Amino acid sequence: MLALAHKIDGLIRAGELRDLADAARSIGVTRARMTQITNLLLLAPTIQEQILDLPPITEGRDPVSERALRGTVAEPDWDRQMLIWGNRQ
Repeated sequence: MLALAHKIDGLIRAGELRDLADAARSIGVTRARMTQITNLLLLAPTIQEQILDLPPITEGRDPVSERALRGTVAEPDWDRQMLIWGNRQ
């Protein structure tokens, strides 16, 4: 989901998509779900890097879900996010 959020952000910045509503329509999700996905961009860069560096999931569920990160995303301070993230590990 984080990689998707970066892709959508890039398409909007490039003018290929108008806004998040346009992005939501193009991939078939609600605007609310699109907001949840793109809110992952509010994570501290270090957390984003660690998530993107995780090995691909070939079986089962992803150990780091968007839903599990909502509390971390809601924290605006990146230092506090790092503490929350560290407590998950």
